[in-house]
Amino acid sequence: MGRLLYAVAATAAVCAQAGAAHAWAAQPRALVRGDLDPALRAEIVRAVGETDRPVDNRFEARRRANAAAEDAIAVLRSEGYYAYVVEPDVGEGDTPVPAIEVTPGPRFVLTSPVIDWVGPPPDAEAERAALAALALTPGAPARAADVVSAEGRAVAVVQQRGYADAKAQPREVVVDHADHSLHATYRLAAGAPVRLDGIRLSAKGRTDTAWLQRLAPWRTGEAYQPKDVAELERRLLDTGVYDEVTVALAPIAQTTPDGLRPVVVSLAERKRHTIEAGASYGTNEGPGADLRWTRYNFLGRADTLTLLARASKLDSRAEADLSLPHWRMPDQTLTLSSALYASNTDAFDVAGINLHADAQHHFTKTSWLTFGASIDFSRTRELKPGTLTPLGRDVLALGTLADLSLDRSDDPLNPTHGWRLSGRAEPTLLAGRGTTPYLKLQAQGSYYLPLDPQARTVVAARLHAGTIIDGSVGDIPAPQRFYAGGGGSVRGFAFQAVGPRLPDNTPQGGLSLLEGSLEVRHRLTRDWGLVAFVDAGDVGSTATPQFRDLGVGAGLGVRYNLGFAPIRVDVAAPVSGRRGGAPFQIYVSIGQSF
Repeated sequence: MGRLLYAVAATAAVCAQAGAAHAWAAQPRALVRGDLDPALRAEIVRAVGETDRPVDNRFEARRRANAAAEDAIAVLRSEGYYAYVVEPDVGEGDTPVPAIEVTPGPRFVLTSPVIDWVGPPPDAEAERAALAALALTPGAPARAADVVSAEGRAVAVVQQRGYADAKAQPREVVVDHADHSLHATYRLAAGAPVRLDGIRLSAKGRTDTAWLQRLAPWRTGEAYQPKDVAELERRLLDTGVYDEVTVALAPIAQTTPDGLRPVVVSLAERKRHTIEAGASYGTNEGPGADLRWTRYNFLGRADTLTLLARASKLDSRAEADLSLPHWRMPDQTLTLSSALYASNTDAFDVAGINLHADAQHHFTKTSWLTFGASIDFSRTRELKPGTLTPLGRDVLALGTLADLSLDRSDDPLNPTHGWRLSGRAEPTLLAGRGTTPYLKLQAQGSYYLPLDPQARTVVAARLHAGTIIDGSVGDIPAPQRFYAGGGGSVRGFAFQAVGPRLPDNTPQGGLSLLEGSLEVRHRLTRDWGLVAFVDAGDVGSTATPQFRDLGVGAGLGVRYNLGFAPIRVDVAAPVSGRRGGAPFQIYVSIGQSF
């Protein structure tokens, strides 16, 4: 009984302490009194802040009231109230309460600003642009932030017109209590106009100076533009071969006899090479392993050479890729690739060698246009449709490529609003037992609709269509046909499990493809989210889908935010169109499914 009474007493004491702490939670540091505009009062209350500690004595109360008065004065001056009266108070009695009595007074207004040029002024156009950039309207509230930011805008405008050394001297601000106005005089030094020379590397490294000179977005003798210097820095960073890039105008002392200023570039190059290894396992694909060796900038033009060895059931290969950024023009990358490959699927087995070259021009970081050409020699083992006789093909494929990708979403791995659209055309000539030309076309679009301002719930939709023109199923080798099913296609089905099949249940593939997905993504917390989805797809034996082999899958998924992207785990089951196989599929990957 004694233990019970002790436990009850202890619990009561803890509850009393918790109740006291709760009573003092989120209390203002000082009360704000006075006849104030609601918006101004809210700003002062926010500046004064809150505390969860009670006032112990009059000294502490006075300290808080004085600090709150200073915070209130800062807010009043920033909002244009310069004839203020702020009085700290702690009240009378045994329980001091910190408070401030605020009388804002009249709000001061701006007069016409003036620019006083220190030294020679810039040209008349730059002078007018600087005055316009101040954007301070006479009669507007004299907010301190507006007065300060106007100076930065004026300096930036002058620099944009070729005066690289333009800077601000101490400004003069006069607050007139007689007419409640604020008059600002800005003292700016324009300096001399600057014309650009070439690029100068601060230290010799692996980067070829001649290639770097061609990357400059200006010609020698052109007027300085801050955006040109920033653009050169972006182009170098986008190559991905530098850990750090610094681009800056050389000091005045380094001006050439011709009156030109070079641009100094400092490059911190990443390690010469990296080695990466990876492993994977899939219920359909089995185990897999990757080994990748990458060499950076060995040609001296921010190039990347990659050697890849991969072993898995669906895709085994030895591949070499050479990437040349800013090839022939900025933001255009040439990729040269060669590969020995082998693939074993339910529909076919294939082994071959591939050579291809692609030129990809970027409009933005996530939107591009690609043109390419390839030569592929392969040996394919498949079943002949109709007779099911084993068919071995030696095929030489000569192909070209045009691919357009537009991305107007907000995030490449976790989009919450916007859209994406892509289109791909692959004219191909097959040579082996006769010649067969055909055209393979694909298009895909996705749309992301947030249902609330914070994008906690997002509806995402995807549509993918493809067709092969001028060919029959028998003419087109199995690896070049369309298939559906799997994590990036119709979830709930195994790889290649959606579409027409041969009499022995081997996936046949087809000449047309239509897929669609609908997802509802809901973020539960900062790190966790849930997804419900439905996928559908059809593969047709003709150039247009017939919907005779439509497969529909549905499921649920979990998302965990890794910071840069979510990791996704999806569990899906076939709703219709299942022909054997597992009753459900599990998919694990990085990023949203589309």
